[in-house]
Amino acid sequence: MTTTDPLDVYDTDVLVVGSGPAGGSAALLLATYGIRTLLVTKYGWLANTPRAHITNQRTMEVLRDLGVESEALALGSPSHLMGDTVLCTALTGDEIGRIRSWGTGPATATEYSAKSPCEMIDLPQTYLEPILVDNAAARGAKVRFDTEFVSFEQDEDGVTALLRDRVRGDEFTVRARYLIGADGGRSAVAEQLGLPFAGRMAKAGSMNIVFKADLTRYCAHRPSVLYWVLQPGADTGGIGMGLVRMVRPWNEWLLVWGYDIDQPPPRVDEEAARTIVRDLVGDPDLPVEITSTSLWTVNHTYAEEYAIGRVFCAGDAVHRHPPSNGLGSNTSVQDAYNLAWKLAMVIRGEAGPALLDSYTAERAPVGRQIVERANLSRDQFGPIFDVLGVGSDADTIAAGIAAIRARTPEGAKKRRQLEEAIQLKNYEFNAHGVEMNQRYVSTAVLHDDSPAEAWAGDRELVHQPTTRPGAKLPHAWLVDAQGERVSTLDVVGQGVFTVLTGLSGGVWETAARACGDALGVPLRVVRVGDDNCRDSYGEWNRVSEIAEEGVLLVRPDGHVAWRRATAAETDEAAREELLGALRHVLAR
Repeated sequence: MTTTDPLDVYDTDVLVVGSGPAGGSAALLLATYGIRTLLVTKYGWLANTPRAHITNQRTMEVLRDLGVESEALALGSPSHLMGDTVLCTALTGDEIGRIRSWGTGPATATEYSAKSPCEMIDLPQTYLEPILVDNAAARGAKVRFDTEFVSFEQDEDGVTALLRDRVRGDEFTVRARYLIGADGGRSAVAEQLGLPFAGRMAKAGSMNIVFKADLTRYCAHRPSVLYWVLQPGADTGGIGMGLVRMVRPWNEWLLVWGYDIDQPPPRVDEEAARTIVRDLVGDPDLPVEITSTSLWTVNHTYAEEYAIGRVFCAGDAVHRHPPSNGLGSNTSVQDAYNLAWKLAMVIRGEAGPALLDSYTAERAPVGRQIVERANLSRDQFGPIFDVLGVGSDADTIAAGIAAIRARTPEGAKKRRQLEEAIQLKNYEFNAHGVEMNQRYVSTAVLHDDSPAEAWAGDRELVHQPTTRPGAKLPHAWLVDAQGERVSTLDVVGQGVFTVLTGLSGGVWETAARACGDALGVPLRVVRVGDDNCRDSYGEWNRVSEIAEEGVLLVRPDGHVAWRRATAAETDEAAREELLGALRHVLAR
C-alpha cells in the first residue's frame, strides 16, 4: 500500500499576499522558522515611496530577534536626528514651538533607553521592505513580483488561491495550508473574506508630495523628522496641519497637505506641487525636484475579527488610520510577529489549530487602540488652532502669532494656553506606552492570580515593564561568559518557547526537559545567574517580579505565557505544572 506525501498536496504551507511591512515580516518570520512560504505582490518591485518611517523600539526588538537589526540601523536615521518636532508658519517663518519627540527629550530619554536594548530610528518604507523581503528570500521564502491576487476558496484542509501573472497575463492557482492577506488598506483578501469592520473610511483628503531639495540651512540646527506648518488651509482635510517630513537628512522630503474631500480631488502636477513645497518651506526661489505626487484619504476603521478559517489578515488590511503617532508599519510588523510562530507550530504539529484563534483575541484590541489613538492625535491640533485664533487667511494667522507674543497679561495667558495645547501633543510624539504596553488576553496566555495591574504612570505615555502573563518580557541587561552585555530579550525568542528561571530554579530545568520530550516541542532553558547569563547589574532582580527559584514561560514572540513566582514543591509537581501550562497555551 502506498501513501501520498502530504507535502505533495500543497504548493506551499503559507501564501502571503502583499510585500509591505506586514507581508514582508510574515514571510521573513515564517522562512526563519523553516516554513515553506510563498510571498506574492502585484507590483513589479517593493515600495517606491517612503510612506511609513517611524520605527519604534518594539519593532526594532522584532528585527533584533530576526537578526536584521544591524541592517536597519545602517540604513535608518538615528534618534538624535529625529526629536525636535517643530511647529511653525513655514520653515523660514515664525516658529511657534518645539516638542521633544520619540523619547529624545531629557524627561523621556532615560525612560526610553532603560526599557529596551534598541533605539528608535527613522526607517522609510523604501528601506524597510528590502530588508524584510531580501532576507525572507535568502532564508528560503519564494517571492513572486507582478503576481496579483484574484480570489480564494478555502475548505477544511487548506486554501486555493487564484493568482494572475501580470507579465504573461495568465491565471493559475496555488494550494496552501494557510493564507495571509497583507495587501494593504484596500485589501482584496479582507473584502472577500468578509471581515467585520467598525469605523469610517475617507474622513478627510490628503496629498503626498515627495521631493528633493537641500533644506540644511532651515533644519540642521533643529533636527527633526517632522516640521508642522500652519498656513491658510492647514485645518482643511489632511492630518491636522501641513507637514514637511524628512526622508533623508536634509535633502529628501515628503510633504503632506490636505484638501477638501467634499470637493473634486485636486490636480497636483509638478508645477502645483513645486508651488506647495515652496510655500510651506517659505522660499519662493528654492530649487525643487518633484519625485512623485499622490492623493489619499484619512481613515478611521478597524477589523473586529482578523481571521476566518484558514485565512488571516494583517497590517493595514485590518487597521486603517492616519500616520499620526507613527504606528502603522510598527503594528503591521508586530501583527506578523504574533501570527507567524503560531502558524509555524500548528503546521509542524507542535500545537493544536485552536492556538490560531488567539491571533484575533490578542491583536484586534491593539489594532483598535492604534486607530483610535492616531485619529485622536490628528484631532489634537484643534487646541493649538483655538489658542492662536487661527482662521483661513494669512492675516488671522499673523494676528494669532502676534497675540501670543504680546508683552501683556493677555499675552502671558495665551502663552500658557499654547504651552498646554502643545504639551497635549506628547500623546502623539512620546506615546511610549501605546508602543510598548500591550497586554494580551487569550487562550495562549495562562493568567495567574495577581491583583489587577496598577499603573504608576500614564498608560499611553509611559511603558510599564512587568512579567505578568500576557505582557512582553521586560528588558534587563545581563552579562555573558565573554563579558559582553546581552538583553533578556536576546536569550528568548528565535521561534521557540523559553523556560526562564534563576540559579536555584533547577527543578524547572529538569521539568523543561521532560515536558519537551513529552510534547515533542523544543524548549530553551535559561537560568539567569549562570556563567553565560549573569545578572551583573541586578537589573533582572529588580524587574522580574518572581523569586530566583520561580519561573517564566516565555513565548516565541517574547510575551510571557505563564509564570510561577516560587519553586514547585517537588520535581513531579514542577513537571505537571509546566506541562499543564504548555498544553493550555498550545491548545494540546
